[in-house]
Amino acid sequence: MEVTEELIDNLSNLARLEFSAAEKVELRNDLQRMIRFVEKLGELDTTGVEPLLHMSPETNVLRDDIPGGSVSRSAALSNAPATDGTYFKVPKVIRKP
Repeated sequence: MEVTEELIDNLSNLARLEFSAAEKVELRNDLQRMIRFVEKLGELDTTGVEPLLHMSPETNVLRDDIPGGSVSRSAALSNAPATDGTYFKVPKVIRKP
């Protein structure tokens, strides 16, 4: 695959980026090196190799959900800088115009 000026312009437009002429030359060289590397992987003999979807044969390894104790409302509110007895009081952050 050849990296052209049009390809770089299209990619920069999609990414909403702007590049100077010098940066485009450097970017073109970097992209060509990356593409050559990926194309080199195509030279490997992969006959008999199954596609790898996950790095481990295990799926959804999760710990058991064991309910535990929780903090009571009064204990939680006792550490609050401001409260109305039921809820935490916080400064207003949304102002209507």
